[in-house]
Amino acid sequence: QVQLVESGGGLVQDGGSLRLSCAASGTFFGINTMGWYRQAPGKERELVATISIGGSTVIADSVKGRFTISRDNARNTIYLQMNSLKPGDTAVYYCSAQIEVRSFWRGYWGQGTQVTVSS
Repeated sequence: QVQLVESGGGLVQDGGSLRLSCAASGTFFGINTMGWYRQAPGKERELVATISIGGSTVIADSVKGRFTISRDNARNTIYLQMNSLKPGDTAVYYCSAQIEVRSFWRGYWGQGTQVTVSS
């Protein structure tokens, strides 16, 4: 059974920083693109950042210059370094990954971690 486990969320003041982690565990053959999405109350889930197995990244304009996504392929883990946080960044942050299990690729989601930025 494949799982994505996020950690690192919490409460931080305006302008502060947090680092999220997401580790994939279980039995699988490979992992391709991984990423972070977020969903604020009353809003749709939106892309924050993705990173390919080769390290190519896609960053949402709303967080560009403040958030950095990185990846440790040996640990099947991605990170999201969030600096200069704003109240508008408050949301549940979800990890996602494209994972190959028994010759089939499919998308997986983590359970989400809450990030709250106070003004």
